Amino acid sequence: MVKPGDQDLLIVVDLQYDFLPGGALAVPHGDAVIAPINRLARAFRHVVLTQDWHPAGHASFASSHPGKQPFDLVDLHYGSQVLWPDHCVQGTKGAEISGELNIPHAQLVIRKGYNEGIDSYSGFKEADRQTSTGLEGYLRERGFQRVFCAGLALDFCVAWTAMDAASAGFETYLIEDASRAIDTNGSLEKARQDLEAAGVRTINSAQIINP
Repeated sequence: MVKPGDQDLLIVVDLQYDFLPGGALAVPHGDAVIAPINRLARAFRHVVLTQDWHPAGHASFASSHPGKQPFDLVDLHYGSQVLWPDHCVQGTKGAEISGELNIPHAQLVIRKGYNEGIDSYSGFKEADRQTSTGLEGYLRERGFQRVFCAGLALDFCVAWTAMDAASAGFETYLIEDASRAIDTNGSLEKARQDLEAAGVRTINSAQIINP
């Protein structure tokens, strides 16, 4: 059992309309994470949200690559990239954080994926693995030691955020029942293996002691 304290942070990843049912890149049963995340958030004094925030014509969009379809793989300057339907375009309804998320005490929204030529799954580093979002520095300045990740999608943005938190030296947990996966091209199994290798602990929200 884990009792969140003042050095613990919950990161809620990409709870945006385009990843929810009816959205441009809907994660299967993505809306099922909202209630557990709302409950979880009450146990944490400190919460950060991440938000996908792409310009139109982003390099990760299949529509930016003639002849390509969503979920095809292409090589970009930083390596292999899954191509996605246009989603979370800056200023659109689909990019908005869900109004059903009830976390008024969230202290920061970190936007990612706004560089046109680089995708960004992680809340810490973009897909070139060089460009920082500034989140690591924020966590260090605030004195956090443990990081708990939940949201959408487990096999991409949640997993990459958790792995980068662990790589930065934070004790890191992924809350599995408060996350859902896309699972394309074996991505969920790969994420599970990568998370274990990175030292991220996978837990259930029932293991979080709520006040």
